[in-house]
Amino acid sequence: MTPRALDRRAALRAELLGLVREHVPDEAIEAQIEALLAEVLAEEPVVEPQPVVTDHLPPDQRIVVTGLGVISPFGVGVEPFWAGLVAGRSAIGRITFFDPSDYPCQLAGQVNDFHPQEFMDAKEARRMSRASQMAVAAARMALDHARLPLERMARDEIGVLIASGTTSMPDVEQAVTTLIQRGGMKISPFFIPAALPNMPSSQVAIHFGLRGYTTAICTACAAGAQAIGEAAEIIRRGDAEVMLAGGAEAPITALSLGAFCVMRALSTRSNHEPTRASRPFDALRDGFVPGEGAAVLVLERLSSAQRRGAPILAELIGYGVSADAYHVTAPDPDGEGAALAIRRALQQARLAPQQVDYINAHATSTPAGDIAETRAIKQVFGEYAYSVPISSIKSMIGHLTGAAGAVEAAATILALHHGQIPPTINLEHPDPECDLDYVPNVARQAAIQVAISNSFGFGGVNAVLAFRKMP
Repeated sequence: MTPRALDRRAALRAELLGLVREHVPDEAIEAQIEALLAEVLAEEPVVEPQPVVTDHLPPDQRIVVTGLGVISPFGVGVEPFWAGLVAGRSAIGRITFFDPSDYPCQLAGQVNDFHPQEFMDAKEARRMSRASQMAVAAARMALDHARLPLERMARDEIGVLIASGTTSMPDVEQAVTTLIQRGGMKISPFFIPAALPNMPSSQVAIHFGLRGYTTAICTACAAGAQAIGEAAEIIRRGDAEVMLAGGAEAPITALSLGAFCVMRALSTRSNHEPTRASRPFDALRDGFVPGEGAAVLVLERLSSAQRRGAPILAELIGYGVSADAYHVTAPDPDGEGAALAIRRALQQARLAPQQVDYINAHATSTPAGDIAETRAIKQVFGEYAYSVPISSIKSMIGHLTGAAGAVEAAATILALHHGQIPPTINLEHPDPECDLDYVPNVARQAAIQVAISNSFGFGGVNAVLAFRKMP
């Protein structure tokens, strides 16, 4: 803020205090405040986006996205995913993987048309967890999208970082059932290899023969975004030339549903109307709806992508991580940790808040979480928070937990690419404490140049990604 603005702020504060102390009638105070705010905002407008200047790094330090692979409750592939989002259509329905009748929440965002044998040998698929199957399939689609010539590349320089929020819950549930019903020696020998959190990464590496830097991240609902951000840092420091990064999760089991229900984390009000259950920022929201899926991004240096003439979908220009240090499940109610992660992402990108054209919100449809995120955005963006479009695609696909950050990063990149903002559906009764522009119910055309994607996880882990549309 300029010295002139600081002086004017001090004078404004004094004038407002004087109005209160003089017991001026309410109507007069309101009129005076409006006049003073108009004067200040006219002097230093904060609602106009600023020119984007992000080419401060050399091409070999700039990280771009050249491929996307998505499996979502809308179906297999980027096309059905994006078509469903911009149509404002809900993919949430009654759970069919098992009978959910005994549970307060009976809904999920299932992937009903995924057939792993279309991407891998059937015998190989049977030895993988469902999350690993989805990770391999999404990686295949991302590699094809990026036109990455694996047969001509040094596979020692291609790494993998696929995140998950937990272990493989279907395999844990099956193993426990076998233990109770038939004894421990009847547990599948493939249980441990299927259930380990690093297996989606490892299975992708094995399937494609990638011998580069391979690891995993398991930080609850922040994991998918954190995987993408860390993968970019791996490339920048020279440990890989290309990274396949993202998240995969298949948590729709009786075990996980029951566990989330007893935590009172899930929506229970709309079992009879599944498509209206997930309603971020709405006053009637009552919890999240679980979902499953995967997204994998191909990340590489700008110089490398330019040399091989690869399609460049977006540039990853910022990444910020923080911890709430507050509670194992509840967010910091003031959004302090989330705001810190947003600031760090903007700082790495060398962006002012007013340069952000769109925010893909974490917003899970929980009473506390959506308010905390709104407060975090206001902390960082100030008055501009009321002008920047914000939306939550969880209103349509539910919460994909460990895969959410990756799937939502893909949605953010597609929004930049297409110049269209997916809506927040089911926003029918605005919460007075959630009073920003959440792009309610209908997609919006917009000239988006810069966007951020927020991901916040249990344990207070916050991860934020900033993307730029390439000129």
